[in-house]
Amino acid sequence: MRTELHVPSDLRFLAIVENWLLGSLEMELGDAVDWPRQSNRLRLVLAEAYSNVVRHAHREQPNLPVLIRLELKGHDIALEVWDHGKGYDLGTYMAPVPEEMPDGGYGWLIMNKLMDRVEYRLQIDGRNCLKLEASLPEKEKA
Repeated sequence: MRTELHVPSDLRFLAIVENWLLGSLEMELGDAVDWPRQSNRLRLVLAEAYSNVVRHAHREQPNLPVLIRLELKGHDIALEVWDHGKGYDLGTYMAPVPEEMPDGGYGWLIMNKLMDRVEYRLQIDGRNCLKLEASLPEKEKA
């Protein structure tokens, strides 16, 4: 299954984005997945990715659309979040030190912890792509 969503760069659309993702996956996979556990994981990752585009890449440009693509093969998902920002050089990323209580910088750590693979590509046809991949485990049989 493949589907995509074009959505404004506005955090008011976050619930719509989450419902689209989870609704698409639940429609395809039914009760084969432990949704309470997996939906929390996917919500957090998607909220982090989408809010970073809105707050950083498209800052104060709500007219710029965010493209989100979902591909599902079996229980393997690939989620792409495309933006029109100038991009972020991961070579300059420094993991936050919790003892210093920084305001930001945790998103990259969160996404890498919760997903099997995270890849960020700068400037492909004038856009940037964050690709998030994971395999959703099958629901344990009681």
